Parts: sequence; structure tokens; C-alpha cells
Amino acid sequence: MKDPGLLEQTRSGGSGERSDEGGVSRRAFLRGSGAAAAATALTNQLAEAVQRDAAPKIIGPAPVEITLTINGEKKTTKVEPRVTLLDALRNQLDLTGAKKVCDRATCGACTVIIDGKPAYACSVLAIEAQGKQIKTVEGLGADHSMVKAFVDNDAQQCGFCTPGFVMACTAFAMKNPNAKLEDIEHGLGGNLCRCGTYMGIKGAVQQAAKAVAALAEKGVTINA
Repeated sequence: MKDPGLLEQTRSGGSGERSDEGGVSRRAFLRGSGAAAAATALTNQLAEAVQRDAAPKIIGPAPVEITLTINGEKKTTKVEPRVTLLDALRNQLDLTGAKKVCDRATCGACTVIIDGKPAYACSVLAIEAQGKQIKTVEGLGADHSMVKAFVDNDAQQCGFCTPGFVMACTAFAMKNPNAKLEDIEHGLGGNLCRCGTYMGIKGAVQQAAKAVAALAEKGVTINA
């Protein structure tokens, strides 16, 4: 006995889309599978494009050109991405005020001021310092209140740590013109003097801070 469904398929031209009520035919299933595969492929392509756009730009290892703003001047040089700001200052830009002593952010001899805050130049990559305002001891000048205060208070001996201390003290005094002695001791805890001239250094900060406070009362702001 012939299958009634087969007879119906033959009469309709053999479409092959036979299905029970509520079921899915083979052809409809294949069409749906094809559409799902295409959608998956498109989604993957879009995801890959987004990842490519979001991926960080790879720089180096060869030297790359960078521009640093130091003491108000734009300076361009080429360094490997691994080079620290300290090495770039000393070896590339001939600014040797910041000293290379510990080279691991513990002694403070390489202190500079970046965007108004003291920073160890040995722990900042030169390439990351682009677009920031960098102040080194060379940018202060002999007439700067902190430089004068160091001379007046005999706040140096061998002088190797002095540039870093001058920069750290300058940043501190600008932010704390009315600091007490204990505040100064705490604020300068990141800089070391092997000669032990701490009393002179603290006296220098007090002297310079008073000058900053007196100017502030007159409405004059001193920038580091």
C-alpha cells in the first residue's frame, strides 16, 4: 500500500517540504542553519575588527621619537621605549642635575617635578612623560627662593643628593607654605642624605615656605 504522504508529494511536484503541523521541514531547517552560520561568521568578523581597533599600539623595541616639555621648553629626542626619564635627561638631553644613585626609587636623588608633583625620574618611562610639564633643578635658577634657602642654611655637604632634595623641597613648600617641622620631616621622607645635613635642609624648607606664604598673602602665586 502506497504512502498517502508520498502520493501527495508526487502530486505537488516533489517539493520535499513535507511536515506535520507545528513541525519543521528539512528545507526550512537547512535555510535556518545557513542563516545562523552566516550571522555567526559576521559576528566573528565584527568582533575581530573591534579587537583590532581596541588593541594597544605596539612601539619599539627600536628607538622612537619623543617630545618632552622640560622647564617650559619642547625637547625632541629618540629613545628606546624602555628608557627611563632619568636616563633620557642625562644621556640624551644633557640635563645632569637629577642624579642616578639607587636607580630603584628609594633615595630621591633623581627627583624632578612632573605636573606640580615630585617624582622619581628613575621610575618614570621617558615615553610616558610626554605631554606633561617636567621641571628639573636646572629650571629653578640661582635666584629661586629654595636655592637661596639651601645656601643660607648650609643645607648641603657633598652635594650629590642636593638637586633631588631641592626639587622635593620646592614641591613640598609650594603645597605646604605653613608646614610645621614634623610635617616637613614626613613630607621629605622619600629623600635620603648620606652626609646627614637634615637640620639644614629642614631649615631651608622653613625659610622658603615662609617666603611662599608671605607672597601668597599678597596674592602672588609661585609655581614650581
